[in-house]
Amino acid sequence: MSLYATCAVSCRVNHIIAAAAPWAQVLKRMLRGTSTGALLLGLAASGLTVTTALAESATTKAARSMPSFLSLSAMSKVSKALRSKSAAKSQPRASNNGTPGVQFEAVGFNRLPGWQQDDHLAALKSFVKSCARVQVAARAGSRSGKTPPDPGLLSACEDANALIGAKPFKAAARLFFETHFTPHRVVHDGPDGLLTGYYEPVVKGARQRSAAFTTPLMKRPGDLINLVAESERGAKADKLTHARKEGTGWTPYPTRQEIEQGALAGQGLELIYLKDPIDVFFMQIQGSGRISLPDGTHVRVTYDGKNGHPYTSIGRYLIDKGLFPAHRMSLAALKAWLRKNPDKMHEVLWQNRSYVFFRELQGDQAVSAMGVLEIPLTAGRSLAVDTRFHAIGTPVYVAAPEITHITTDKRPFQRLMIAQDVGSAIRGPERGDIYCGSGDRAGRCAGITKHKGTFYVLLPRTELRGPVIEAKGRRVIRQARQ
Repeated sequence: MSLYATCAVSCRVNHIIAAAAPWAQVLKRMLRGTSTGALLLGLAASGLTVTTALAESATTKAARSMPSFLSLSAMSKVSKALRSKSAAKSQPRASNNGTPGVQFEAVGFNRLPGWQQDDHLAALKSFVKSCARVQVAARAGSRSGKTPPDPGLLSACEDANALIGAKPFKAAARLFFETHFTPHRVVHDGPDGLLTGYYEPVVKGARQRSAAFTTPLMKRPGDLINLVAESERGAKADKLTHARKEGTGWTPYPTRQEIEQGALAGQGLELIYLKDPIDVFFMQIQGSGRISLPDGTHVRVTYDGKNGHPYTSIGRYLIDKGLFPAHRMSLAALKAWLRKNPDKMHEVLWQNRSYVFFRELQGDQAVSAMGVLEIPLTAGRSLAVDTRFHAIGTPVYVAAPEITHITTDKRPFQRLMIAQDVGSAIRGPERGDIYCGSGDRAGRCAGITKHKGTFYVLLPRTELRGPVIEAKGRRVIRQARQ
């Protein structure tokens, strides 16, 4: 395309900006960092048109030959060219976030199996959910994980918010990710990638203790303090993450066994009573839950701190003790074993010294389960990660061909997910926990998910960085305009 035609497109974008189009700023930034073809694709994908009506001067004669819209086949060709250009410009990153043996190597989007068939609009909607919370954390100067968000990620969030407000098509959502990010293969010398699942349990409970509901979910005690940020608790799960404040110092908090034997009795910390210690234990493992009360109403509770002791897998304990065969282990099988062996139940549960506290969600927060930083979770799109390697809010394309029970059409699990949660057992550069949703069906799905997987981390392209994010009057995140 000629220089004059390019200028005509640029003028058209500025005209749109002047007309206050909802996501015109996105296009203006794209013009700085991508080809004119990518800009045209963005206009067509959003439902806007590039017309010849404004190209009346002699200097824009070339623009008269431009089409009034791009066909889907043309969009595909331009998008393919853009992906190749992005891959060619990107260089492998040697950054390892301070962890030896881990690197991120740039690849093209054509290296991502199933990328074209994914629902990029669903991924964009999930991405936007975490943007607000990550931006708030950045502006407040608080940590959103051991790996801080890239300035380009915060800039991409601004463009995503503008784009989602315009109710984009799927093609525009795909273009957003392909223009703002470059995929990177995670290269490391650790174990193969592993994916598990988690969910939001739905169980019966009551506000008052009774013969049917004997074991309480506990509220966070007033003397509980964080030794690390909540967003880093998974990355530092092998050490104490919380403690009891005493004077000017702290001491380890009581263990699960000590709490269940009355260490916190008399403080009024009982939030809601569940059927038994097993229901409480597994809600603590999942970190959230919905509770059906006797009057027919429901309440939603979420993680609100823990006693700080490292997590221990009781399933692994049973296997190592020869009490349960490894090939039959699942969430449902573990629950069944505990209920069939009440004489051993407490002994087994107490092997996990970690104990989780909860709070009840109210209003808008109660609409869905929440991840770290109070990010609303999306079934099949939210991923718990190790923040030693991945910043919260980062898009991660997951390829797990052995997982076919999560997708509705039984295809291999190949999906763009968003890092929106952490977990004590989620440790490693390719270790992920897929949020499967709420209820028994989601629980069955999560309970059988333990498969190999490959991560392709979408890292921001520096060409599209936007304004500086301010935190309490000082610049904590620098973003260079280019």
